[in-house]
Amino acid sequence: MQLSIQNKLIFPLILLSFITASTFGWQWFRSQNRVYSLAIAAGSPQGEYYAFAKALAQVVARHQPKIQIEVLETEGSLENLELLSDERVQLALIQSDNILSPSTKAIASLFPEISHLIVAKESNIDSFSELKGKKIALMPPRSGSYQLFWSLSSHYGLTELDLEAVAYPPAKAHAALLERKVDALFRVIALGNPGVSQLLHHGQTDLVAIKQGAALQLFRPALFPSQIPQGTYNGAVPIPAKDLPVVAVEAVLVTREDIPHSIVYEITRILFEARNELVKQNIQAAMISQPSESSHLSLSFHEGAKTYYNQDRPSFLVEYAEFLGLLLSLIVLCISGIWQLKMWWQGRQKNRADLYNLEILQLIAQINSMEDLEQLILVRRHLFEILAKVIVDLDEDRVSPESFQSFTFTWKIAMKAASHQETILRN
Repeated sequence: MQLSIQNKLIFPLILLSFITASTFGWQWFRSQNRVYSLAIAAGSPQGEYYAFAKALAQVVARHQPKIQIEVLETEGSLENLELLSDERVQLALIQSDNILSPSTKAIASLFPEISHLIVAKESNIDSFSELKGKKIALMPPRSGSYQLFWSLSSHYGLTELDLEAVAYPPAKAHAALLERKVDALFRVIALGNPGVSQLLHHGQTDLVAIKQGAALQLFRPALFPSQIPQGTYNGAVPIPAKDLPVVAVEAVLVTREDIPHSIVYEITRILFEARNELVKQNIQAAMISQPSESSHLSLSFHEGAKTYYNQDRPSFLVEYAEFLGLLLSLIVLCISGIWQLKMWWQGRQKNRADLYNLEILQLIAQINSMEDLEQLILVRRHLFEILAKVIVDLDEDRVSPESFQSFTFTWKIAMKAASHQETILRN
C-alpha cells in the first residue's frame, strides 16, 4: 500500500521539481540577457556636466553593452534632482552643496567646480560686494550656479533688492555680457571650460576674486576655498594675471536607492577601471575620486558603489563557495609563490615611479637655472605630459597608488618651482 502511494507521489514531485528548475533557469537567463536602459540628467550642452555624461554613456556602453545610458539636457543640479526624485531618470549630475533626500545616493565624486565671477572691464567691479546696484547674468533658476550665487550674496550682505539678476542659458549669458546688457556674470563650472575661455579672450572682461572661502565653508560645508591658477585661460598674456582666490564645490554622480545593486556596481567599476578611456574624452575624469579621497563630500553612498569601494563581494563567495573550498588546499600551497610575485610586482611599480621622479628632479634643476620664458613654458608643458603618462600607468597598474602619491609630491614641487621662476623672469 505504502509503495503504491509512493509511486503516485513520484510523478508530481518530478513535475514540481522540473517547473521550479525551469522557473529559476528562465529568471537567470532573463537577468543575464536583460538590457538596462538608464537616463542621466546632465545639464546644458555647453557645460561640463553634459560633456562628462556623454563620455560616461559611451564608455559604459563599450564595457558593458547591457547598460545603455541616455543623456538628457537640463537646466542644472536642481532640475536634475527633481527628475531623479520623480523617477524620470536613474542617474544625475549635481553640485555637492545641494540638499538631498534620503533616497538619493552618491556613486562618485567627479571633479571640482569653480565659481567664476566675470565682469565687464568698464563696470569697475573689483569684488563681490561691488555687485550692488549692478545687473548680473545668472544661470537658469534650477541650476546649482543660480542657488550658490544667492548663498554667496547673503554672506556678502546683498539681497535681491540690491541688484538686478537675470537668468539665462549659458550661451545667452555670455552674449549678454559681451553686448553689455549686463555688468557681470556668475557661473560655477570646471576650470578650462571652452565657453568661459572664449568669453575672457575678447579682452572686454575680467575675472574677480571671491574671497573668504574658509568663512563661507562655516555655513555651507560643501563649499571649500580654491583658486583659478594664473594663466588658466591664457598663458601668453596670463588670464588671470595671478592666482585668483575663489570658492568651489564638487561635481557628484548620484542615483536612487532603488536602482539595482549590480547596475550601480558596474557603473562604479567602469568609472575607475576605464578611467583612462574617460580621460581621453573628457579631461575632468582624471579627478574622479573615491569617498575617502574627498574631504568635501559627506553624502550617503549607494550600496553598489560601496561594494566596489570595499571590494566586498558576498554574492560571488556564495555562488562559488564549493569551488573555492576545492581550491583552498591549492591556495595554501601557492601562497608563498604569490607573495613573492606580489613583492616583485610592487618593486617593479616603485622602480617605474622612481624613474618619473628622477626625470622631475632633472627638470627642477633645469627650471632653477632657466633664463628664457619660452623654454620655461615648454618645461611646464612637459611636466603635464609626464603627469598624463603617470595617470595612464596608475590606471593600468604599472604604478602603485603609494608611488603615485610620492610622484605627485615631487611634481607639485616642480610646478611651484616653475611658477616661482616665471615670476622672476616676468619681473
